[in-house]
Amino acid sequence: MNYEKGFGLLNGKKGIIFGALDDRSIAWRVALACKREGAEFVLSNAPIALRLGALNALSEETGAKIIPCDVSKEEDVESLMNQVKEELGGVDFILHAIGMSPNIRKKKPYEDLDYRFYQQSLDISAVSLHKILHFANSTGVLNDGASVVALSYIGAQRIFSKYSDMNDAKALLESIARNYGSRLGHRGIRVNTVSQAPTITSAGSGIKGFDGMFDFAEKMSPLGNPTADDCADYCVTLFSDLTKKVTMQNLYHDGGFVTNGISEELMEGLAKLHELKGDSEDNS
Repeated sequence: MNYEKGFGLLNGKKGIIFGALDDRSIAWRVALACKREGAEFVLSNAPIALRLGALNALSEETGAKIIPCDVSKEEDVESLMNQVKEELGGVDFILHAIGMSPNIRKKKPYEDLDYRFYQQSLDISAVSLHKILHFANSTGVLNDGASVVALSYIGAQRIFSKYSDMNDAKALLESIARNYGSRLGHRGIRVNTVSQAPTITSAGSGIKGFDGMFDFAEKMSPLGNPTADDCADYCVTLFSDLTKKVTMQNLYHDGGFVTNGISEELMEGLAKLHELKGDSEDNS
């Protein structure tokens, strides 16, 4: 749900939002929600993503400066943090919404990965969080009491075959969040991951079998799949002062999918399939 006037949950707060591509992306919706709640922030994505996306429109709508950054390059991340320091001073929140798998794009099966691509998947989708936290901390950009949120997926715990090496990347991402969270807690800094349900975005739709994953989760979840805007509202609460003591957690935002064993809707669907199979065998 979007609240037109907002509640002022992020009044006076400043941040960095990584990964917005177009108006379907979760990071884009988070940026709009943060603006609604009174935050000031910069936007960042890889140079190639800036050319392919429409980030200028978001920049105009939110008044946020765009700072390009290739998170695979340490010097780029450090440079970004120094520019943010000049632009905003310190920051109170960071959104990590970065993920990419060349193996999935090239339709390489998990049993036959290109290991150079595999390293890129892990570096961009997970190790980038470590780099962002390292340089945000070392450059003095990260304020005491700040909140860092990285977007994850249940593939970190359960195997979704079409998610391929991104299952591994998300598992590493969550581990980095816990490790860094334990080291920044003395400054009141929180580091969490949000395990979002399958969401119709440009990135998600590029995964083979995504429609099946989406429909399965929709039928399994008591509350259904949350939208990108739902996720944005949840992230706002994690950036706000309402969650000061929540850290090192992987927080499921999936309509109850992770806990539900099976739903009545799925049971009915499976029963119908069984009946159809029986009828087919009787007529053969």
